[in-house]
Amino acid sequence: MSEIPRKAVQRTAKLATLPIGVAGRVVGGWGKRLSGMSSEQVNADMTAKTAEQVFAVLGQLKGGAMKFGQALSVFEAAVPEEMAAPYREALTKLQAAAPPMPTRTVHRVLAEQLGSAWAKRFVEFDDEPAASASIGQVHRAVWHDGREVAVKVQYPGADEALNADLKQLLRFSRLVQAIMPGAEVKPLLEELRDRMVEELDYRTEADNQRTFAKAFDGDDHVLVPKVVASAPKVVVSEWIDGTPLATIIREGTREQRDLAGRRLSEFHFSAPSRSGLLHADPHPGNFLLGDDGRLRAIDFGACARLPDGLPRTLGVMTRLALEKRSGDLLDLLRSEHFIRPGTELAGEDVLNYLGPFVEPLREETFKFTRKWLQGQAERVGDLRKPDSRTGRSLNLPPQYLLIHRVTLGATGILCQLDAEVPARSIVARWQPGFDD
Repeated sequence: MSEIPRKAVQRTAKLATLPIGVAGRVVGGWGKRLSGMSSEQVNADMTAKTAEQVFAVLGQLKGGAMKFGQALSVFEAAVPEEMAAPYREALTKLQAAAPPMPTRTVHRVLAEQLGSAWAKRFVEFDDEPAASASIGQVHRAVWHDGREVAVKVQYPGADEALNADLKQLLRFSRLVQAIMPGAEVKPLLEELRDRMVEELDYRTEADNQRTFAKAFDGDDHVLVPKVVASAPKVVVSEWIDGTPLATIIREGTREQRDLAGRRLSEFHFSAPSRSGLLHADPHPGNFLLGDDGRLRAIDFGACARLPDGLPRTLGVMTRLALEKRSGDLLDLLRSEHFIRPGTELAGEDVLNYLGPFVEPLREETFKFTRKWLQGQAERVGDLRKPDSRTGRSLNLPPQYLLIHRVTLGATGILCQLDAEVPARSIVARWQPGFDD
């Protein structure tokens, strides 16, 4: 496969195979039950095959479809264990694997972006990709000055593919509105579209990475590789080594798990005030832990611009929830448009909904576990429960979209790590409005 399927109709047809394929397996499952197989056996078989198909379809499409697959893979920690196991391996693959481009296609893109004499800029260039991302793949090379570098090359057709996916998403706005009746869905989806389209220009990503590298230069806890060269569809940066968080999640020691969790929390909460940006693509494939104990952060395509740091409103909101000040909390949510005009909500209901989310800040340290996250997901996801109804009545202002995504995604990683983290002190130091 040399390029991403570009046309909307072609991509929509592939995406449509997912629910159709699941439905077909359900029908097949009934037949197996009639033949004497237990429901547990049938469910396990269906789940494994569905996970396999999700990986195959999203991995082929790349673009926006694969981005949503990567986001989904973080939240498998919220799925009950008996259902999560077959998905875990297939979805985690999406964070670091996809069908590679042929060598001739890679060379063509490099020539278009770095000039026909691109090969002279490298001492060595490995044609085998070292990793893949949602809209590109990474090659290991040696720059002409002897530095080891990572060369990210965008898939041809990624721009058309991503735009086709986003058009499909916008068409689903009515469906999303039905799921989230209290939210203003259209501006939310438009914000998502705008931020994802930005990722198509690697010069923007390179600028983001330069800003992060400067902000964390010489830091004892975080290492951001420096950018060496950039073009619209190619970015070259210093190569870094470390243990991927996905590996630590799978087989890390207790010390590695807690250290990775602490470093990740520090990075996400401190970055906005230090750099004016928030790394907005939190999944284990974008972080490594070095032998020196520093977190390595990569992939800066998705970033939220926060020139004044994290919004003070979030800190005040968190503190009011911790202090169980339901009336003040309700007033703040209304004034900041987290509740749409005309929506009736009781202060106690809002407090009951938000209270458990701030539980990690009630003690000096908190052990993030899959079981805890599963409990949260069940609490707000069960349509029969009051907290679910409250959650569906709340609105997410577009400017908080990426912050919300990062908070949920980072929490998912902490739970996958099973990490014990001094969350309260980290939030108190870096989140405006929480401790003042």
